[in-house]
Amino acid sequence: MINYVGRYLRYLLYVFIILSNSLFADSFRNNTYNNHGSVGLINMPTARFYDEEVHGITFYDGTPDQKITLTSNPYDWFEGSFFYTNIQGKPYPGFEYQDYKDKGFNIKLRLKKEGILPAIAIGLNDFAGTGFYSSEYLVSSYGIKNLDIHFGIGWGQLSGAANSISNPLGYIKDSFKIRPVEYEGEGGSFNPSTYFSGKNAAPFFGASYLLNDRFLLKFERDTILIDGPRMPYEKRKSDYSLGIDFLVNNNFSVGGSFERGGFLSLRFVYKNDPKLTKKYEYKLPEVNKNDNKYTILIKNLEDNGIGVKKISETSRSIGLELTQFIHPDLNLVEQIISEASRNSGINKNIITDIEIANLKGVSDIDDTFRRNAETIYERQTKNRINTVTQAKFRPFLASREEFFKGAFVIENDTEFILGENLFFNTNLKYSLADNFDDLRFPPIDTYPAQVRSDVKQYLKNMNEGILIGRAQLDLHYTPKKNHHLMFTGGILEDMFSGIGFEYLNFKQNTNYSFGIEFFKVKKRDYDWGFGHLDYENTTLTANFYYRNYGLIPFDLKISAGEYLAGDVGSTIEFSRTFSSGVKFGAFATFTDVSTEQFGEGSFDKGIFFNIPIFGNSIAYTWRPLTKDPGARLVRRNTLHDLLVRLKPID
Repeated sequence: MINYVGRYLRYLLYVFIILSNSLFADSFRNNTYNNHGSVGLINMPTARFYDEEVHGITFYDGTPDQKITLTSNPYDWFEGSFFYTNIQGKPYPGFEYQDYKDKGFNIKLRLKKEGILPAIAIGLNDFAGTGFYSSEYLVSSYGIKNLDIHFGIGWGQLSGAANSISNPLGYIKDSFKIRPVEYEGEGGSFNPSTYFSGKNAAPFFGASYLLNDRFLLKFERDTILIDGPRMPYEKRKSDYSLGIDFLVNNNFSVGGSFERGGFLSLRFVYKNDPKLTKKYEYKLPEVNKNDNKYTILIKNLEDNGIGVKKISETSRSIGLELTQFIHPDLNLVEQIISEASRNSGINKNIITDIEIANLKGVSDIDDTFRRNAETIYERQTKNRINTVTQAKFRPFLASREEFFKGAFVIENDTEFILGENLFFNTNLKYSLADNFDDLRFPPIDTYPAQVRSDVKQYLKNMNEGILIGRAQLDLHYTPKKNHHLMFTGGILEDMFSGIGFEYLNFKQNTNYSFGIEFFKVKKRDYDWGFGHLDYENTTLTANFYYRNYGLIPFDLKISAGEYLAGDVGSTIEFSRTFSSGVKFGAFATFTDVSTEQFGEGSFDKGIFFNIPIFGNSIAYTWRPLTKDPGARLVRRNTLHDLLVRLKPID
């Protein structure tokens, strides 16, 4: 009875999370997420993709597994997803009284768009994990009005149909015929020698039919391997599965399936397409009839998130010295300036000097103009306070104690602006409800310096009243054009305090920048207070940034130096940022810690995202395993985070 109650409470939690983020309209097309968070049918994949920037969360409850999957489309030809699952009936090694927990990554690539001939895609499931879901596939899709038809072939965990065929790749090379079915890899490890291998492969097919704007019917031939040693699947009673999806609102759908003739499953899906959200709308301020054009200009700019420090004028031009922080893209800032000028009745040429938090980035105002210009307006420096309080959900996945751990937290973020370049930032947390109390199992394969793997010790104290997440003082300084400094000290994040500085060479009209970070840090006490543990370290990191505006836009960051645990190495990050503020990325870190010493996973890796919700951003990093080597300081803002807002996104 308790298990059933817990399951239905989990359903209610899913509904709450998804409905709380269902903001904007969308169309209900044949494309829907399957049980595994990929655009597909029930369990089988298709060659369909959502548009770039689309992201979603899938909650699946079936037999024998429950699964949470985060899916994103950084490009319209690339789908990536991260999953976390609870496998019922498979004991956790060393903890046989509880179910096994697992994490992994899936990717799907479009090879051909649909035209006269079908669309074609290739995919790999659980390609960097333990291999419980390890499979590969090639699939085609073709649509005829409301009917979408799909044919494909699967390897690995998708090769289990009764009338599977010999692996066709075995005719190319004998090694493709061998797949170590008993192999259970270590989490986070790549095993390319197993991809598209095995004695057999299985053809699959299926179709979806759109009944109306609310209902989508699904049918498939399910080829999941039932008799393998890795997963405790029930015996197959049929090769076929039936399903139906129902659109609850514009972003949220519920799916139900009768699978392999033996059991029912449920699927809850949240999907958001930021391109369908309301774009930034220029705000017209209230003005008085006696206001002059400069007063109107100031009101127009400041009501649209751009502060005015100084206005100067010559016979030909008006110089605006501005500051902005909230807009992610230089193009948007320039559009606002242009609109504000028109609304103010200003017909002269506008030249600008734009900075972020007193960091000077864009400057069209030269010394000649400054010598000849008359000062019309100059802002008086004054202290200001910006504060935001909001409810957040703090998840903790991959706990051996339980499938799903989390907390509903009230967080307050306050910024005290003490001068043009001096800021004091605080983050306070208060847990309304959480289930962290029974986190008791120590991490596996702990590196000697516990800098991240002891996170449970912090979470267990999350219900101890008001907690300090951050309390830091930042000083920004641009001593010379393109050269920027930030000095920081205080409580820097949940687990570390310290002092340090960052230098960045940033040129607004180039697509690269570079800099260094230096921090002396000390491990915070588990009570989230002002006390500290014995561990401390000094880190020094060199950073290189590159933004590509070509056919495949992307951001690249390469870092090298010493990490929190004292190991030395490098990190490479690829990401895609959109004008909406949505950001998707992936990283990998290699240090002087050997594969054997690192243990399961071999090296640190993961995906990260930033998604604007209700005017705020949800940022999260998911990795297959939380290890200490490769751990980095979680910065509130880096110089590059700030100044990149003064570059166009594409």
